Amino acid sequence: MASGGGSWKGLWVVTVAAVAVTVLATTRVWNPWPQVWSWITTSGPVAPGTQWQQALGGTPQSVAIAGEAVIVEYRTSVEAYGLTAAVKLWSSDADWAAIAGKGSNAVVVTGRLLTKGYQVLDPATGAVRRADTVASAVWTYQDAIVDLSCGGGDDCKLTAWDPRAGTQLWSVGTGSIGFVLDAANPDLPDTRRLISGAVDDDVAGPPVLPGLLGLPHDGEVRVIDTATGRLVQTLRPERNQRVAVVGGRVLTVTGTARDGTCYYGVVAGSPPRGQTVWQRDGLNLRTAENGSACEQSRDPAGGYNVVLGVDPYGREVLINGYDGRNLWYGDKESTVLAVNDTYAVIGKGSSIRGFSFTKDKTVWRQEGRKEAGAALTPYAAIVASEGRVTALAPATGAVRADVRTDAKVFAVGANGMILVSGRDMAYLPFA
Repeated sequence: MASGGGSWKGLWVVTVAAVAVTVLATTRVWNPWPQVWSWITTSGPVAPGTQWQQALGGTPQSVAIAGEAVIVEYRTSVEAYGLTAAVKLWSSDADWAAIAGKGSNAVVVTGRLLTKGYQVLDPATGAVRRADTVASAVWTYQDAIVDLSCGGGDDCKLTAWDPRAGTQLWSVGTGSIGFVLDAANPDLPDTRRLISGAVDDDVAGPPVLPGLLGLPHDGEVRVIDTATGRLVQTLRPERNQRVAVVGGRVLTVTGTARDGTCYYGVVAGSPPRGQTVWQRDGLNLRTAENGSACEQSRDPAGGYNVVLGVDPYGREVLINGYDGRNLWYGDKESTVLAVNDTYAVIGKGSSIRGFSFTKDKTVWRQEGRKEAGAALTPYAAIVASEGRVTALAPATGAVRADVRTDAKVFAVGANGMILVSGRDMAYLPFA
């Protein structure tokens, strides 16, 4: 029935378009039936129960909540709307945008591709709070903006700034980095977030600045201590190794091809001397593609200080990157859908459950969620399946929102979430 209805409407629209073109050819007057065209182009509701719905000027690259503003990033511009009623606040020309800070201290960082420098804007007004003219790359966190600038040759430095106040926190020389890192939040050797296809990659907002950052360059990884602003270690992994900086440790994953398969081992070291803190034989962190002959081309899956591995028997395990403790050990039918430092969302068949690391037990469960995806944010755990999106309190599973929608979840705030369907954006408040 749905397919037939869609075909009928499509035929009707084509017929109307053909008549309109005929009228244009004979009268040179376009759009003779404004009400008809208005009906054709009007979108339906993104989801039931939304507080507002706003038509956008294009398909957004990203959408984020920054304080009381909603920041929409397009390919060549950025604009802001009020969170309460979607009143347009400001717009700016930019090729990229990212959010730094948290809550009322949030700011918007914007810049141009292939152009050095960036601007830090006030989310409510678009006013420039700080401008940089030399940085080639910038990373945004809840508690810092970190930028990389190179004056030429080996003269590169990494600098951290307070997001709102704009004061410098520290600066450290890194040696030559080159042009591998540019624009906003270029990839670093850390963990690869687990995110559902129905949820935007950046739905959780900016993370806290980790204790260690790894900067890749020409086969090396340079490790920066972000508490002191010092270069504490430089590593050059071998061809069968991959380095990831996770949980204040430097993880070296070694993959050895033997007997037609790959044998993995993980060693976690502590800078500056690289003393071994923990190690695991037979732990696969999924850093290699299937059939890649052990060539490791991906960061370990996980979130923040937690890494996701698979034991030799095909059971998934979540490990604390700092001390190597098992936080959760699954069976062969269980799959980790999302994880952060405090919780994991785990699927098994059509059952979805939230697991607390601090309580070491399941704290909520959802049944009948076949082929569900999930995401974890500071304010809600998101479960999406078969045209349904549910927001749950991570600690208890209390339902904060549950709607039928095919829209994608782009941002989650303290009191609601932003849904986007095509070029329509809507705000769904939590119960």
